Amino acid sequence: MKRFDTIEQYGARTAIYTDRAYSYDEMIEAADAIVREVGDRTLVFCLCANNKESIFGYVGFLRGRIVPLLLDATIHSEQLQHLIDRYRPTHIWANREHHQLEQEMDTTYEYGDYALFACPQAIEHDLHDELALLLTTSGSTGSPKLVRLSYDNLFHNAQSIVSYLEIGENDRPITTLPMNYSYGLSIINSHLVSGATIVVTEAPIMQKEFWQLCRDQQVTTFGGVPFVYEMLHRLKFETMELPSLTKLTQAGGKLNPALAEVFTDLCERKGMQFFMMYGQTEATARMSYLPPHQNREKAGSIGIAIPGGELTLRSEAGEQISSPNLVGELIYHGANVSLGYAEALPDLASGNVNQGMLQTGDLAYMDEDGYFFIVGRMKRMIKMHGNRISLDEVEHLLRVRGHECVCTGTDDELYVYTLQDDRAAIKQVIKEMMHTRGVTILQIDAIPRNESGKILYSALPKRELVTT
Repeated sequence: MKRFDTIEQYGARTAIYTDRAYSYDEMIEAADAIVREVGDRTLVFCLCANNKESIFGYVGFLRGRIVPLLLDATIHSEQLQHLIDRYRPTHIWANREHHQLEQEMDTTYEYGDYALFACPQAIEHDLHDELALLLTTSGSTGSPKLVRLSYDNLFHNAQSIVSYLEIGENDRPITTLPMNYSYGLSIINSHLVSGATIVVTEAPIMQKEFWQLCRDQQVTTFGGVPFVYEMLHRLKFETMELPSLTKLTQAGGKLNPALAEVFTDLCERKGMQFFMMYGQTEATARMSYLPPHQNREKAGSIGIAIPGGELTLRSEAGEQISSPNLVGELIYHGANVSLGYAEALPDLASGNVNQGMLQTGDLAYMDEDGYFFIVGRMKRMIKMHGNRISLDEVEHLLRVRGHECVCTGTDDELYVYTLQDDRAAIKQVIKEMMHTRGVTILQIDAIPRNESGKILYSALPKRELVTT
């Protein structure tokens, strides 16, 4: 399975459907042709969109032991140039009409709407032998800090996902997430190694064309981050006729408890499975899942470790917590834990720094049955007048009282952001429940999010409107 070297067995089966059906044989032929033009093992950039060219390029690079950095096709030109200057790729696989690239580089190969751009002043990269793939951290496509993933990371995680989701040749997922985002990529990996058919589209879920494609291509699986499920709820997803759909998956952050209950009810009524999952790019994609039959009894839980993985808790003193209901940092062990980070070119030669262990930075507890519950982020902690406060807990405190808010802050400065005209009510809750001062409450027009729907806390404004 390593490097997609076993997918030839699926031959004439359909690998992806875009403008038409493309078999595994056709995909392999196109993928291998792309990588032959690159040549020896080196670093390339792949500017991804949900299209056949991006997927075929990615498959080819892994099969040919070329290391790709997956980036959003819409990355800003300054951010792209910054990454080019820092990592010096030999080639960039991108849309042939990419204005910045076609002005500065020659093309050496074309397939469909994409071209292989040869970067000037190419260098010979020193790449660790097991380095397979680079992904950006936290969905920040302009950040030079990258996650280094190995071949074992990718395919162990893919096989684990195949196992607990019971993915097979007859599954037909549809693309709803960017493939340069670890969750979106894991859907591609786990289904390709299973011989399934991926329905590939760039149409957003708000368009009728997306849902018509779901019906026409008999989509069986749908995945999304919390923001996607919020959109589904607004679209009155429960009224849609999608008889082929059998499985919903959710990751990329905790789903609002009320919304989780809505989709649990819906899936039970329609005979579908609803998997809520937890993961990080640093662990390739997934670390845990909540078995659907436990969605009610263990509501709010991230569930149990994926097959082959292990979750533990560590106290502030560094000791393992084995008793239930005690909060500590969530630690994950597994073959899918990344090699480490890269922040500059020499880091691409580094070995396995993490050694299969990831400190998630999440605070959690385990119940009596071994199910884990996240209560906050270690780095989302501030001190207010000497008292430690979890920003996630403040959000939860307000949410259960009917206020959909997000929070940021530094020591002795707490910022609360709301979309509604409810600042006076929020002020009253904070005074009554937290007994603290120096809280700034701001009403904003929209919550900034990245391409995968996660909140961009750093992009929230600091304009003062009301201070309690």
